[in-house]
Amino acid sequence: MRFTGLALAFLALMPAAAGASDYRYDTSYSVALGILPIARMTFQTEVVSDRYTISGQFHSSGLVDIVREVAAKSTVSGTLTGGRMLPQRYALDYKSGKRASTYEVLFSGGNVVETNVTPVRPKPSSWVPVKASDLKAVLDPIGALLIPGDADVCAQTLPVYDGESRMDLVLSPNRSESFSAGSAKGDAIVCSVRYVPKSGYRKGRKDIEYLTSVTGMEIWFAKTATLKLYAPVYAKIPTRYGTVHVTAEKFDG
Repeated sequence: MRFTGLALAFLALMPAAAGASDYRYDTSYSVALGILPIARMTFQTEVVSDRYTISGQFHSSGLVDIVREVAAKSTVSGTLTGGRMLPQRYALDYKSGKRASTYEVLFSGGNVVETNVTPVRPKPSSWVPVKASDLKAVLDPIGALLIPGDADVCAQTLPVYDGESRMDLVLSPNRSESFSAGSAKGDAIVCSVRYVPKSGYRKGRKDIEYLTSVTGMEIWFAKTATLKLYAPVYAKIPTRYGTVHVTAEKFDG
């Protein structure tokens, strides 16, 4: 199983928000395929003045490691502006078995100004290339789901770029649910999610086609205690292999 595209975006989009003054917060998440635990995630969020850095680690476990070890390290840094996280640099080191890739994306004013990928691999003829217009007014995969507290949470279309793929996550209202994550308890806003691939993927790829047509994808948002931002406490992602559940075990709520 390879956690790329939407799945990796969701797995990286789960850090708790930091405070407006110097602040540090550690959190962890569990990832399961159905009832089987398959991965663990940890995140560290730091804010100094108006600058933030979020660092995360993802590591597969259990049955997944028997087939192929999957690990990822991600970092995003930028500035807090008007209640939003404005990225300046996003980086991802991704390893699946013996295959490793590194992605670096530089932003300016919300636009991508540079992308570096190592190693550079040839693209198939069915590849949908990323156009310059796709890189305007986009978000990184970590900060995209940290939504300002005064926003209509489920009335969002989130333009995400991860260094290879450009996708839209289209949110729509669903319902409300109670949640519990460590010592944090409360009510969550549940948004249905529709995945729309824009570019940076192989046309005809089965998992992409599945995600574009599947129903039942959702994210639960709750407001953080520190900055009063909405952040995910749970995500449900149907895949061709079963439903992936990403659950916060600790939350700044």
